[in-house]
Amino acid sequence: MSRPPTFRPPSGVRAYRLRTARGEFAVLDSAPQPQQPREGRPQEPPAKGTALLLPGFTGSKEDFIALHGPLAAAGYRTVAVDGRGQYETPGPRDDESAYTQGELAQDVLAQAAALGGPVHLVGHSLGGQVARAAVLLDAAPFLSLTLMSSGPAQISASQRERVKLLRDALAVMSMAEVWEAIQAMEPPMEPPEETDTGAPGPAQGGPDPAHGPDHGAPDPAPGPDHGAPDLDPGLDNRVDLRRRWLGTAPAQLVATGRQLCTEPDRVAELAALALPVHVLSGARDDTWPVPLLDDMAIRLGAHRTVVRGAEHSPNTDRPLDTARALAVFWDRCRPQSL
Repeated sequence: MSRPPTFRPPSGVRAYRLRTARGEFAVLDSAPQPQQPREGRPQEPPAKGTALLLPGFTGSKEDFIALHGPLAAAGYRTVAVDGRGQYETPGPRDDESAYTQGELAQDVLAQAAALGGPVHLVGHSLGGQVARAAVLLDAAPFLSLTLMSSGPAQISASQRERVKLLRDALAVMSMAEVWEAIQAMEPPMEPPEETDTGAPGPAQGGPDPAHGPDHGAPDPAPGPDHGAPDLDPGLDNRVDLRRRWLGTAPAQLVATGRQLCTEPDRVAELAALALPVHVLSGARDDTWPVPLLDDMAIRLGAHRTVVRGAEHSPNTDRPLDTARALAVFWDRCRPQSL
């Protein structure tokens, strides 16, 4: 399960419900402060662009909370969203039809439209597969696509087994009962895909994707100076994590878990689009192995970043390095940078 450093929006981040043609979605929205004009020069635009951030399985908008500040400083507005049935965005508790990939992709298109588009689209893990589906439906609302720890097709065999355990549990237990079981059996039965896989390991090798890989900074030593804030007191007793878990619709977990286990390889379809793509991951990933992500980047002709010291959630493991990589990629997508 992803563990954001806090569930409390920091200064400069607004929490509200984004109104769209498909309903309201809970978001965290951060924009850069307008720059004061220099003498003899016009005032710069308040933002270089806007990015829409989609969380992964069992996650929420808070998974990106440590990215907002550094990306605002880099000149970008960032809007992280709870998808339908995730945490603070309501959705049917028992109707899985609301969470088909096509429905979730349509939600993303509506969110982009509500933000005034076009936007940079970022999807973490499951969010990456939903983002890909949205782009394949209509690429026009998007300036770029970043697939963060999100692979070409179904998740690994070990993670498919964990998803099956979760789905089996949800068939006979309430969300509260499953949470208690997870805590009692952790780490073996921790929720799948977004789970921690241990202490950060060394960067794995792999082929260099097209456009040149960005393998990040050297492996950092442990400590707070590398962009991983300490947990706030509310997470010490997992109150916030439990509240997020209970806020998520069981049908959303069952439906999206099934998608993760059956997703086909759609890389060729994505590669056929004239859209800049960024494949970003940690140096280790048990959900989609890093060499597989390297290969996907080559097939896409994508920009590639490996964030050293990070695993499946570089956005929480190494947020400063992750934010820097995103800003570099987005800057390259700007017309004046081409």
